[in-house]
Amino acid sequence: MINSPRVCVQVQSMYVETQSQPQEQRYVFAYTITVRNLGRHNVQLVGRYWLITNADGKPSEVKGEGVVGEQPVILPGSEFQYTSGAILETPLGTMEGHYEMLDHQGQSFRVAIPVFRLAIPTLIN
Repeated sequence: MINSPRVCVQVQSMYVETQSQPQEQRYVFAYTITVRNLGRHNVQLVGRYWLITNADGKPSEVKGEGVVGEQPVILPGSEFQYTSGAILETPLGTMEGHYEMLDHQGQSFRVAIPVFRLAIPTLIN
């Protein structure tokens, strides 16, 4: 698509120590995502795909409609922000994926979410 909508995705992740149980290989991470519409028309986030990989290289996939139970319409110059989480068996991992979006004419397009790291603070250099 030549004139694809301009959408920017920013991610911030954090370790949730209070919900984690390292002795049981349970590491809980939260991530906050901001989806900004930099274009001139509304866009709608209708689906998501995640590839989550732990430190042992074990992948898991998550697919679904919308995010956190919503399929938000994002107006030009505005943003949608949400927080969700992931549970890993290792203290380090990565997430990456894409959003399925609709432009103002109902045409489908994807927005890539570059790989980001999930790590307990003592592992970050």
